[in-house]
Amino acid sequence: MLIDTHAHIDGEEFDDDRLEVISRAKEAGVGSVFIPNVNVAGVGKMLQVCSENPGYLYPMIGLHPEDVDADYQKALDTLERMITPDNPFIAVGEVGLDFYWDTTFRAQQVEAFESQVEWALEYDLPLMIHARSAHQQLVETLDKYRGRGLTGVFHCFTGTEEEARQLLAFEGFALGIGGVLTFKKSKLPEVLARVVPLERVVLETDSPYMAPVPHRGKRNECAFVAEVAKYLSQVYQVEEEVIEATTTDNATRIFKKYPTLRS
Repeated sequence: MLIDTHAHIDGEEFDDDRLEVISRAKEAGVGSVFIPNVNVAGVGKMLQVCSENPGYLYPMIGLHPEDVDADYQKALDTLERMITPDNPFIAVGEVGLDFYWDTTFRAQQVEAFESQVEWALEYDLPLMIHARSAHQQLVETLDKYRGRGLTGVFHCFTGTEEEARQLLAFEGFALGIGGVLTFKKSKLPEVLARVVPLERVVLETDSPYMAPVPHRGKRNECAFVAEVAKYLSQVYQVEEEVIEATTTDNATRIFKKYPTLRS
């Protein structure tokens, strides 16, 4: 069984054929899909989509850095109130830092991220971390929490060997690997082969974005995680079954609430 640990299939891009997308994912061997939250407005629909597909889709809770603005604290308060004792959330995410397009709310992004890291500790949930053009700030922020038992995934890792080493120094975390791995000019295969143990990797699509070869340029979907697994088997020079078993074990270990909800 494969697990797609990061897919936005609650998005409007899938409103016309979501059931078909899920069906194709199942046919491709994808046994579960984890859905990150990005803002307050999207929580209701995400939960509805998950409830319509019990035992297959699993939600997270969090405020995406690109959704952080001057009123971010109000959004955080609203989201945290949803983390009740019987909540269905398997992670705090998608959270993090993004300084790529706009740094207007850079300080607020850091503050919002730290607040949500505290959620992960308080509610014993892993983090699904987004970081773009913010690697050093991310490392500096997480440094404050070393030794406190944080776990999670560094989503959509595409960095250098040195960046991989810095992130792997945070025990309990894995790198989320998706379609970029398959791109012709990607340096990611070499980085993984040299410094990243397979035991520190989980699979993801980030659907509908960044579809892998041979689907590049099209809408990404969960079934395509099988293409990432296939390519990863070449990187690590092991059978696809080993990639499937190991990455699924990795995801199950990190998202420790998932096996309980699935049973």
